[in-house]
Amino acid sequence: MKSSFQSLCADTRGLRTRREFLQRGCAGFGGLALSALMADAAQAATGFTSPLAPKEPHFKARAKRVIFLFMEGGPTHIDTFDWKPELAKSGARGGAKGRLLAPVFPFKPAGQSGLMLADIFPELAKHGDDLCLLNSLSTNTPGHQQAIISLHTGNERFVRPSMGAWTIYGLGTMSQELPGFVTVNPISDQGGAQNYGSAFLPATFQGTPISSTGGGVPNLYNRHLTPRDQRRQVDFIQRLNGELRVQHPANPDFEGAVQALELAFKMQTSVPGVLSIDSESAATLGRYGIGGGRADRFGRQCLLARRMAERGVRFIQLTHRGWDQHNNLRERLRDHAADIDRPIAALLADLKERDMLKDTLVIWGGEFGRKPNDDKGDGNGRGHNAKGYTMWLAGGGVRGGMRYGATDDTGREAVVNKMSMPDFHATILHLLGLDHERLTYNYAGRDFRLTDVSGAVAKDILA
Repeated sequence: MKSSFQSLCADTRGLRTRREFLQRGCAGFGGLALSALMADAAQAATGFTSPLAPKEPHFKARAKRVIFLFMEGGPTHIDTFDWKPELAKSGARGGAKGRLLAPVFPFKPAGQSGLMLADIFPELAKHGDDLCLLNSLSTNTPGHQQAIISLHTGNERFVRPSMGAWTIYGLGTMSQELPGFVTVNPISDQGGAQNYGSAFLPATFQGTPISSTGGGVPNLYNRHLTPRDQRRQVDFIQRLNGELRVQHPANPDFEGAVQALELAFKMQTSVPGVLSIDSESAATLGRYGIGGGRADRFGRQCLLARRMAERGVRFIQLTHRGWDQHNNLRERLRDHAADIDRPIAALLADLKERDMLKDTLVIWGGEFGRKPNDDKGDGNGRGHNAKGYTMWLAGGGVRGGMRYGATDDTGREAVVNKMSMPDFHATILHLLGLDHERLTYNYAGRDFRLTDVSGAVAKDILA
């Protein structure tokens, strides 16, 4: 017996245009209702469920979603979130390369907790009681590309799935019309797409890159077919996919193809609405710093993050570049703080007002920190430091207004509750209700996981 596809090919031989093929092939196949019926029939016959369907966590989750604020370049922890009074007392402010360099900005207590933050973050300081400073991060290498890839995938030597892809693999998505994992303005170098890729996990779980400054999602619209014809084309292809899915129940790629095609079609109408901020009030735009000035660009990213979080996107990453400050430290750090201070504060406030901060894990940080020494001998720059640095968390079930771990008196090396990349990733997954040792994927005869063969949860930071 011929398959539907073989019959269609026989019936449509000699047709000269794509439209003729489309009209002949799709005739009588119906619309959304038939697609749903076919999907239900295939699922009943094969036991398949959508790989993107919401999944139960391993245990009760503290966070439902993640917003990762990635600061590319290695922010200087000892000038931002790791207060070093002994280093400040040294009074050393350069004059010779390698000499200790005191913090270039004063620190002030924030909130009722008195958490010490650099005074270049006046708006963020208003949320000091929400911040959990991880002052004892460490990573394996002080090279940008390797450290960035390690932060995103857990392994700087081999191609591995990204943290976002592991999250979607473990938990599925909460929206049927938007991707589960979106990365806004991702870096094109220093690992590029590897930082949001899925590697050996099915491609269904990889991140979707978008732009916050125009263009949105590349190739979002079909320039050759009307929406009605696209719908008919998708229905026809899904019918064929459904038949193949029944014939090859052991192949999960068919289900991934079905879901990817359906999601791509839906995104044509759902994404523009999310990316447009025209419906936001002038007060909201002003709160994020949108409308001109230094905060405008990152403010747009943060507002998009809130809009996507509201609509069910599970893992959202934003990127701010240029924190590799070997020189002009004071000027560049002051400018970068002005870029992000108001937008991040607005994001935290917005999430809190919507009662979403409690189950949204906000992560801030870069690939490593900076050394306490004067890098160039001009008293205005620091070199790379992988042995000790700071990232911070907020919301999502973490204790606010606290410091976890510590570096030594100069900020050179983590010495208390040292937190490796596997420890960091294990803790993030734990907050999402996932056991990092159970979240595995079998590839090439071995069970792989984000944390490889190590990792311990920092349970002291749990609320």
